[in-house]
Amino acid sequence: MIRNVAIVSLSSGIVGEPSVQFEVEIGLRRLKEYGLNVKFMPHARMGMEYVKAHPEKRAEDLLRAFRDPEVDMILCAIGGDDTYRLLPYLFDHHELADAVTDKVFLGFSDTTINHLMLHKVGLRTFYGQAFLADICELGPEMHPYTRKYFEELITTGGIREIMPSSVWYEERKQFTPDQVGKPVPSHPNRGFELLQGAPVFSGKILGGCIDSLYDFFDGERYADMPVLCKKYHLFPDAANWKGRILLLESSEEKPSPEKYRQALEYLKETGVFGAVSGVLAGKPMDETYAEEYRRLLVEVIGRPDLPIIFNLNIGHAMPRCIMPFGVEATVDAENQIIRFAE
Repeated sequence: MIRNVAIVSLSSGIVGEPSVQFEVEIGLRRLKEYGLNVKFMPHARMGMEYVKAHPEKRAEDLLRAFRDPEVDMILCAIGGDDTYRLLPYLFDHHELADAVTDKVFLGFSDTTINHLMLHKVGLRTFYGQAFLADICELGPEMHPYTRKYFEELITTGGIREIMPSSVWYEERKQFTPDQVGKPVPSHPNRGFELLQGAPVFSGKILGGCIDSLYDFFDGERYADMPVLCKKYHLFPDAANWKGRILLLESSEEKPSPEKYRQALEYLKETGVFGAVSGVLAGKPMDETYAEEYRRLLVEVIGRPDLPIIFNLNIGHAMPRCIMPFGVEATVDAENQIIRFAE
């Protein structure tokens, strides 16, 4: 059971800005109602400019959280776009490998990069939710589907199975105090969609936000990101993907079909699609470009025998489940369930 939670800002420092403190208070109240002891790591609330300018302090917070014997769970405040800058401070002298202990690590979006850092040093992690994006939800409560998985994680330390949500929610357009208690429009959800291949397949899941994975290989956003990711061998080679299941979900930037295609082509060049046992793709936010993404997954991957499932409630579209990385999973599209061995 989780009792002590450390919140880290590994990408954006927005959780320290005055404009979001009303949201932070909502989230802290909810966590305390679960009986959790919560602390922000020393630099997590220093604000956007400070956090942006000091990747070494972000890395220091992560290492300190892992070294703290009282911390059971490391919860990411939110994503962002430059957590790759932590790489030298975590790997130049084996800092992360020496500090890492068996704790629950939860985050998504740009945190994809942190998940791959932790995969590199052998830690199993949990993908799919974050403090500001989920615990601090402005509606009357956390979305029930989101809450269900968060509660399972903090009470059992794991996730046993994932099923589709019965509904999906539109993106909230404003994050202001007058939105507190206001729900967002919801729509019926179609469940897991098998695009091709066998309906049942197995493997350990790894992956994350396709926008972040795109930046592994393309320097348009940050010219040095592909350089650093290559230097530290952050993206697993094809042999390491053998038998795994690749998770892909798209961000709130709603990447154009052209960018989505390019991301898939970059991934294809690594040999990942020839190695994995299946692909899981998240529902796009507001279902923007959903039809185009479906078509591109089949077309670009170009391997008709490879199972591809679309429309998972994971990542940026609300609500969100929590997906264990590094745990043997069996995906069953016919029965609409993903089961985890541990």
